Amino acid sequence: MSSDGPVSTRVSGREVETTGATVPDRAGDPQTSEVATSEPAKPRRRRRRRSVRAGAAVLVLAVAAGIVVATRPFGEGKKSPPPAAGASSLATVQRGPLSSQVDQSGTLSYVAQEDGTPYSIVGHATGIYTWVPSTGDEIKCGKVLYWVGDTPVVLLCGKWPAYRDLSEGDSGKDVRELNRNLVKLGYADRSDLDPDSKYFGSATAAALEKLQDKIGADETGSLKLGAAVFLPGPLRITKAMARLGTNARPGEQVAQATSTDRQVTVKLDASQQSQVKVGDKVQITLPDNRTTSGKVGRIGAVASSSGDKDSDSASATIPVYVTLQHPKDAGALDQAPVRVQITTAGVKDALIVPVTALSGQAGGGYSVEKVDARGAHSVVPVTLGLFDNADGLVQVSGSLAEGDRVVVPAS
Repeated sequence: MSSDGPVSTRVSGREVETTGATVPDRAGDPQTSEVATSEPAKPRRRRRRRSVRAGAAVLVLAVAAGIVVATRPFGEGKKSPPPAAGASSLATVQRGPLSSQVDQSGTLSYVAQEDGTPYSIVGHATGIYTWVPSTGDEIKCGKVLYWVGDTPVVLLCGKWPAYRDLSEGDSGKDVRELNRNLVKLGYADRSDLDPDSKYFGSATAAALEKLQDKIGADETGSLKLGAAVFLPGPLRITKAMARLGTNARPGEQVAQATSTDRQVTVKLDASQQSQVKVGDKVQITLPDNRTTSGKVGRIGAVASSSGDKDSDSASATIPVYVTLQHPKDAGALDQAPVRVQITTAGVKDALIVPVTALSGQAGGGYSVEKVDARGAHSVVPVTLGLFDNADGLVQVSGSLAEGDRVVVPAS
């Protein structure tokens, strides 16, 4: 029988008032109140047990907290559990080599012109296209670039474009480029033809006839405008404009191309420009997490702004071009995202602490908080040296020694 009011029960000759609310049984599960008259109630002893249990719980927590503080080693030795949120930790002062590195994202691609645009292959021959290259084709210097009728158009390496017919007696920069190609491709010896000569002589004509014979052109010993295209090569075709069977017209773009060389382009924050220089070593992490080596080959001179011009978040960047030392490692990847780590400087023997251990001093400069073997704390001013931005380390000098422990404030 249940009741919403108090219930009087006689226990050991005394009248005890209870309620109809639920109370926990010995196992801790709530049950509907039933007062057993067969056993005497012992309310005072229960309160004592609860007090003892509560005190024991507090003691356990206090001991546990003390263990966390006492067993938090740093540096060498077994790893301890991570410190509680908001707690400081200790780091061991190290001695050894330290490198300063810049960690950036980049894009792996084929080398184009300095402004990033592809090379334009412009033809000057007239007739019908009978063979044109396809996207992805690689064409070496001295090889046929395309055919117009039954005449092959050869790719020659050079920056000075063809603009006229060439034959014996001519001279100029275009003749010098022709001579250099004929020597480099093996159609003439240096003893017979000076590769730096700007003069078209009999040696040039003889070597040119050998090249024409090799590619299947008429052996005239002269070079008509449109019979050759001078571009920095070898080339990789990125887009073909010309179509088989269509008319070839002078000045028409036949195709677009890049170099067959590989590079990584990095947009470096302008504030870091002074840290990076040509020749710096680079580690490149490819999309499949393989790494390959490279070096800084060129640094752009013009900064560009990223983001909205009217936004405060816009920042100026400088293009940095990284040359791969092992291009085959890149496979056929093009326009692929990569990570680069540029090593900008190095110290063979440095005293090293985490950057997060540094504290600014009121009068200027920096300091660290040292903890000795007895647990005593002291503030030690330090002079900063080389920074390793990638690993968050810094070279310091001051009243510190290898093996000392310093406080790393909670972040």
